Amino acid sequence: MRQWTVDAFAAQPFRGNPACVVEPLDAWPEASWMQALAAENNQAETAFLLRTSDPARFGLRWFTPAIEPPLCGHATLAAGHVLFAELGLEAERITFDTLSGALTVARGEGGYEMDFPAKPPARIAPPPGLAEALGAEPLEVWAANYLVVLLADEAAVRGLKPDLAALHEIARPAELGRGNVGVAALAEPGRGYDVVDRFFAPGSGIPEDPTTGSLHCILAPLFADKLGRPQAAFHQAYPGRGGDLVCEARGERVALRGQAVTVVESRLRL
Repeated sequence: MRQWTVDAFAAQPFRGNPACVVEPLDAWPEASWMQALAAENNQAETAFLLRTSDPARFGLRWFTPAIEPPLCGHATLAAGHVLFAELGLEAERITFDTLSGALTVARGEGGYEMDFPAKPPARIAPPPGLAEALGAEPLEVWAANYLVVLLADEAAVRGLKPDLAALHEIARPAELGRGNVGVAALAEPGRGYDVVDRFFAPGSGIPEDPTTGSLHCILAPLFADKLGRPQAAFHQAYPGRGGDLVCEARGERVALRGQAVTVVESRLRL
């Protein structure tokens, strides 16, 4: 059984977010087996694919080292990249059946485009203790399936060293109970992107995620409203890596565009 490690939302190796992708299967294994392999891989996500009668349609499930999440952007991009670039799928678009419904990955100019559900957030009062847990004063706080905190500037986002245990406990009652937090700010003038962000996911067994597609399902409609235009370029500033994607708000859907690079091909002895 083959497996690939792909750096998603990256134009070169060792950037973006690594995801493992297992070659397509004919039947789902036990969830406990998939969870064990994801823990063994110890990447933010491992993606599992299920063949269907349609050569351009697959079942897709994702596992972090700790849980099976309902949505994952970078591992979906990685799965599409493996099917297109490593397995030679000739279709222009792949449909994945997931816990979040049908998602697509299409070939695009210089990369791929994904079609995901939009998750517009609602503004809330800052939860008590949030500023202390982050180590920065929030300008605004929003909630959807994650808590989203807007800060004053790019330097504040890049300089964060939060208390993850405290952040987890503060965020859990504010969203869907998992306790994950995205942080964002408008970019400094002259950058090649509009928004800089980071994502702390202790509730999913990931202290900080390098580049997070599902976070941008929230940020895309939020910043479309703030910028007065549907499209924005985002840079997720994970220290030492960083990932880039362009997002376009389309009502109930979001287009996420990015590149991907295969860095490892391996064979599982299982």
